[in-house]
Amino acid sequence: MPTPAEALDLILAATAPLPPVSTPLADSLGLVLASGIHSAATVPPFTNSAMDGYAVQAADLEAASTERPVRLRVLGDLAAGGVPSHVLRPGSALRIMTGAALPEGADAVVPVEDTARSEEGSGGWVEMRRPIRRGIHIRLAGEDLRQGQLLLKAGQSLRPGDLGVLAAAGIPTVPVHPRARVAVLTTGDELVDVSEEPGPGRIRDANIHAVCAQVRACGAIPVPYARVPDDRGTLMRTLKLALEADVVLTTGGISVGDYDHMKAMLEELGAERVFWKVAQKPGGPLGFWRLGAKPIFGIPGNPVAAMLMVEEYVRPALRKAMGFSKLHRPVAEARLEDGWSGRAGDGRTTFLRVVAAKEDGECRARLTGPQGSAILSSMLSANALAVIPAGVDQVAPGGPVLLHLTEEAEDH
Repeated sequence: MPTPAEALDLILAATAPLPPVSTPLADSLGLVLASGIHSAATVPPFTNSAMDGYAVQAADLEAASTERPVRLRVLGDLAAGGVPSHVLRPGSALRIMTGAALPEGADAVVPVEDTARSEEGSGGWVEMRRPIRRGIHIRLAGEDLRQGQLLLKAGQSLRPGDLGVLAAAGIPTVPVHPRARVAVLTTGDELVDVSEEPGPGRIRDANIHAVCAQVRACGAIPVPYARVPDDRGTLMRTLKLALEADVVLTTGGISVGDYDHMKAMLEELGAERVFWKVAQKPGGPLGFWRLGAKPIFGIPGNPVAAMLMVEEYVRPALRKAMGFSKLHRPVAEARLEDGWSGRAGDGRTTFLRVVAAKEDGECRARLTGPQGSAILSSMLSANALAVIPAGVDQVAPGGPVLLHLTEEAEDH
């Protein structure tokens, strides 16, 4: 029976990144690039105005002052998107809007608020009351991006700003590792839907909602197969459908009871068992199989154990399948305010649900309540897991523990 670290190593060794696909830019947020991206365009493609104002030749304004303003003949107006039809000569100016292409002959733009215009003749005159330097308020062609320039490297996860740059650079599709499609099966005759009133011996199916939410939270796509009954025929048909997904995740039905068919049926379908059971609590009856390159997880049905297994084992595997290089949550050292006692002789690592926060510059953690594997309410305030190594039967109040942070611990 592997330790948690050994089990995770086996899972990650058997999980490969999904083959890249060409994805529309609008659908690529959060996905990981499978190869580097080079700009397809020069940005901006032409020199343009950075202000609403007047395109001028800076040499015309060298002697401008409040007392002796310089008057320039206005040749016309140019809006953004328009094409300049004038060549700017000494003594002239062109009214120009932000983003409009700079006309030939111009080398600066004077903001409109620094001018005074009089309407005389066809275009009128504009007065300038101070000198300006050549090149001011102008965006040069290519000052942002050059065609062929490397924009993003393989392995980067796409952020909103990245998508904006790629759009400006003329990249409509990107080669990315796709979101993993994860079939989620919850099994058990005792389960009913959340909208139903449970009859005698029945309970609402919390796992399908919690586990699918965890899958979605790490960027993958859950494909739910809820409340599969403990019937071999139905289970086999559902498993065959589920195997069309990239990853299969089953909850319940993997223990040793008379109605726990999952292990035998997976192997009947040709899945290779990598391991079954891991030396931890809660969640010891974790199974991992591989069918070709497809990872298959069999996790316990107890709700807390199910969520813990997804957090510690499934999440890193999904991130690897989707091309991420950072697979694990942050870890931190903390003091366990409540302390803890358990059994050291069973050789298992214990995971405790805790709420962690920084206090006086130090990370402190408190248990969220009773730690039974079916007490789902213990997850309400939990933002970390305290890891108690095998062989340790006690942590004194205020004693040190290692935390796996499932959310960011905030300062009080």
